[in-house]
Amino acid sequence: MPKKVGINGISNGFQAEGKLEKRIRTIFKLQGEVTPPGDKSISHRAAILNSIAQGKAVVRNFLPGGDCLSTLNCLRELGVEFKLFPGTPTTLEITGTGSRGLSEPENVLDAGNSGTSMRLLSGLLAAQPFLSIITGDASLRSRPMGRVIKPLREMGAQILGRGGDTLAPLVIRGGNLHGIKYSLPVASAQLKSALLLAGLFTKGPTLLKEPAPSRDHTERMLLAMGAKLDMDGPWINLSPLTSPLKALSMDVPGDISSAAYWLVAAVIHPRARVKVKNVGINPGRTGLLDVLKAMGGRIFLENQRQEGGEPVADIIAESSELTGINIKGDMIPRLIDEVPIVALAACLARGTTTIEDIGELRVKESDRIKTTVQEISKLGGRLEELPQGMVIRGVNKLKGASVDSNGDHRLAMTLAIAGGIADGETLIHNAEVVDISYPIFWQDLERFSSF
Repeated sequence: MPKKVGINGISNGFQAEGKLEKRIRTIFKLQGEVTPPGDKSISHRAAILNSIAQGKAVVRNFLPGGDCLSTLNCLRELGVEFKLFPGTPTTLEITGTGSRGLSEPENVLDAGNSGTSMRLLSGLLAAQPFLSIITGDASLRSRPMGRVIKPLREMGAQILGRGGDTLAPLVIRGGNLHGIKYSLPVASAQLKSALLLAGLFTKGPTLLKEPAPSRDHTERMLLAMGAKLDMDGPWINLSPLTSPLKALSMDVPGDISSAAYWLVAAVIHPRARVKVKNVGINPGRTGLLDVLKAMGGRIFLENQRQEGGEPVADIIAESSELTGINIKGDMIPRLIDEVPIVALAACLARGTTTIEDIGELRVKESDRIKTTVQEISKLGGRLEELPQGMVIRGVNKLKGASVDSNGDHRLAMTLAIAGGIADGETLIHNAEVVDISYPIFWQDLERFSSF
């Protein structure tokens, strides 16, 4: 049997009024193997694309986190039948409705806290010949949607929203779309995917140009399901469907964004060697690996293979001596979700690290620039907030403190790793938010603590 990653000193925490607090003490040794949950981005897309396919699909290692469940709940309101198997909630069986089988929802669609759900489903709903309304929680209703609304309107959809048609709730009357030639203003996989979903149902092709590469899970899945799609450098050319997509059963690779916490924990820990198994290494997602290697991180890939059209590998990370670097430009879309944990790595590196061009993090689950700087600074990190980035100066040690997730799942897990590296005890408030992307994160830590 493989050894589990050993993290000593994780308490069971306590919960009151729906809020969870976790106490974390110093990690004395970190070694063994861990398998992260299924990739969140791929899980969303597997559910949405199979919902408009012909036939039944079984999606294994599906991520049953809060965001992906929001997508499933919206699809149910649109008439899609699916089930998560009791005892194995990571196995999704979903029956496609075909290319024109979705039905007008009787209720307002609730995307919860999931920006991916709202943006991708907006593209799908823009192509449907009925009225729909989609909303989300207070955080999601504050995030900008104008970037998606503008090109969907150019394709012929009628969309209204708050804030001058830039904020949810969104009222969408879809159908009768035409293809467009459109240059994306930023490298955004969510925007690109929304337009591709709409483009499946247009009159004429949809031609998109990316300013820089972003994750291409949607394109890979569409090709595997029989769509006519060509990629030539920054250009993507999608032909509308002439026959339904073919249902795609698949094994979802492990999420590299969830693997990131273990990889960074290993490279900043003085006595560590960790193998993270079955991780998706899509080139649009591996900026973290490139950055850690550039900083001097000991990162190795083993057992490279293909699963469901996606590249997968086991990743080994070992104790390393890191040096600060400058991170900006085309690298940012490839590690945008990993910025908080990269900032933590930079705190324990020699010299100075700058992270630029990350202004979009101000409108995530939290203002992720502000909250990352604020909370890691409480632990003794030397971080400075910039309008579009941050500067991090390395320190020798962090010290335990009371910190808060600010309702941000990625910040909560970053603070957990920081607390394990720090001297003394760290108390994390609002720790329950990890359920959004890594539902068993705290259970894993508790199990690992007995190593």
